[in-house]
Amino acid sequence: MSPSMPSKTPVLLVTGASRGIGAAIARLAAKRGLDVAVNYLKDRASADAVVADVKAAGRRAIAVQADMAREDDIVRMFEAVDRDLGKPTHLVYNTGITGPMTRIEGLATKDAQEILDINVLGAFIAARAAIPRLSTKQGGSGGGIVFLSSAMANLGGAGEYVMYSATKAAIETLTLGLARELATEGIRVNAVAPGPIATDIHPPGRLERLTQVVPLARPGTPEEVAETVLFLLSDAASYTTGTVLRVAGGR
Repeated sequence: MSPSMPSKTPVLLVTGASRGIGAAIARLAAKRGLDVAVNYLKDRASADAVVADVKAAGRRAIAVQADMAREDDIVRMFEAVDRDLGKPTHLVYNTGITGPMTRIEGLATKDAQEILDINVLGAFIAARAAIPRLSTKQGGSGGGIVFLSSAMANLGGAGEYVMYSATKAAIETLTLGLARELATEGIRVNAVAPGPIATDIHPPGRLERLTQVVPLARPGTPEEVAETVLFLLSDAASYTTGTVLRVAGGR
């Protein structure tokens, strides 16, 4: 077993895991033998449904309410995982918001701040909390961190989501920096950048419009993104760190 994977049953914390890509990651992780902490913000019923699916796959699971825009919530979330499942060995930071669809001059400062707080600062705080739990230099057994970026990090989001796109570019830089910083501590850090995925993050009509410029001529599924995330957390990716894998149908 590679030094980046612990010998005990792995414990994966997935933020924003009550639906969409996060839920697909949690369910697939259970099938791959990981115990799973399902973070959610408001929808406890959906989070409980994901927990039930994880348990049906024979793994342990808990639902943990926490707002990724609040440092105290993130700290409490990790403490809950420590208590109920054991220290997490893997983190997937899946939480992200687009904010309103608008040109940049139409984006209110409060909305821009919320996008930054959740998409970037929340990812930083969550990673900071995970590192001492995973680091072999701090008593951990190693593990993996995967951030969810977006193809928009390289496309820019002009006329729609420039601020969102900028935060995803920041996530990709955070991925590279942390990967190099933690390389000797048994922690691999990677990111996945989905293209148009069939989830409810899109306003009506947007997914269909984007699909027209996707070479594979269809939207992706949450399960296809989950497969890539679980690959990056697995021994199969033991020599992969600091990498952004694009799951975007060729776009």
